[in-house]
Parts: sequence; structure tokens; C-alpha cells
Amino acid sequence: MIHEVDDILKGLLTRGAFAGSDVEVTFDAPTRDWAARRNAPTIDAYLYDIREDTTRRQRGKMSLRDEQGITLKHHQPPRWFRLAYLVTAWTKRPQDEHRMLSAVLHTLLPKEILPPEDLTGTLAGLGLSVPLTVSGLHNEARSLADIWSALGGELKPSLDVVITAPFLAFPEYRVGPPVTEGLGVQVRGAGGTPDDGPTRFQSAESVELAKEEFAKRNGTAGRTVQERQK
Repeated sequence: MIHEVDDILKGLLTRGAFAGSDVEVTFDAPTRDWAARRNAPTIDAYLYDIREDTTRRQRGKMSLRDEQGITLKHHQPPRWFRLAYLVTAWTKRPQDEHRMLSAVLHTLLPKEILPPEDLTGTLAGLGLSVPLTVSGLHNEARSLADIWSALGGELKPSLDVVITAPFLAFPEYRVGPPVTEGLGVQVRGAGGTPDDGPTRFQSAESVELAKEEFAKRNGTAGRTVQERQK
């Protein structure tokens, strides 16, 4: 799932404001040594935090259905994980980096919910909405200053991009085929052997109607079991 989110984010950036440009999109840790080797305009999306969004956790089961709405499999609901990226721009001039970050905002801000056509792999197969936030309230355990300190680099402007994606890691359970026939009635002889006649099938509706008709004929309609036994 994580690599699929990487591909989605890279696709959004390369097809958005940077389409047709020579800007490179990477996912490297922006360390001091890495920055010294940059010789081309680069947008770096460093994945610095992965944690479950427990507010989205669900219980029970989900059904996988075909085009006719028939249930094929059951599985537990997916777990949702927040993937936080530190997005930075790297060029020779700070003004150019600011323009590149502005282009990232222009590309990602309209994508509050990722369009289905942008989803790939298992994310597309689940058919669930995948939210994206840009530079929202920072609520991770580590501050951005701590992250830069751990990387050994100098603090610079960055965008905090968070994609909350479902992760399905539970086994699927097959279900039996749907019932297509009603209740089967087979007549047996006095000795208990089955009759040679074909089995007659009744729909659930016809069975209920027959029970009501039987109750009316025997005067037991609306009476309890104890009353009928007296």
C-alpha cells in the first residue's frame, strides 16, 4: 500500500504543475550530503511518519459483491494509516524553491479526496475514498524541527502532505452460492422410502401462504401454541 501511495503522489506532481518540465520528483531523505549532490530542480517528498488513524477503525465484516450484487467474499474492514510526507523544493535560488512549493500547493489543494482514476492497485480495488491534506495542523509526535535535526540538515520551507490510505491485510472468507430455489418437498411412502416422483420446490412466499391457509382451515390462526394444544 505504501508504494502505491508513493506512485499516486508522484503522478499527481508530475502530471500537475510540473508537467513537461525538468523538475525531478524523489522520495529521498533530504540529508546534507544528499542536498550537496543535487544539480537539477527537485521536489522531494520524504515519508517521515506512518501511523494508524484509530478514529477510522471499524468492526464487523465487509462484503465483496459482483456486478449483480451477489456476495462473493467477506473480509474484515481495512485499517487506515496516515502517511505523512515532508515535501521540499531544491534549486540554486530560494525564490525558485518558493515558486515550486507554490506549484505543489496549486496541484494538491484541489485533491482533498483523491479521484478514483488516480488510484492504483489495491487502493483502486477497494473502492474507498482516500483523503489528502496539505499543510494542515501538525499533530505528529515529532516536530518538523526535530525531523530536520535528525536528518542533519538545515531547516527550510516545507509542506506537510498527509494521505490517509486503507490497508487490507486480513484473510478473505468465501461464502456459499446464493439460494436460487425454494423449499423442497419430497413425498415418502408408508415404509419411509422416497417416492419416485420429482422433488417439488416452493418459494418462501408460497410456503408462508400455505401455512396461513392451513391455520385458517384448522381454526388456529392467531392462537398461541399452548392454546392450540388444549
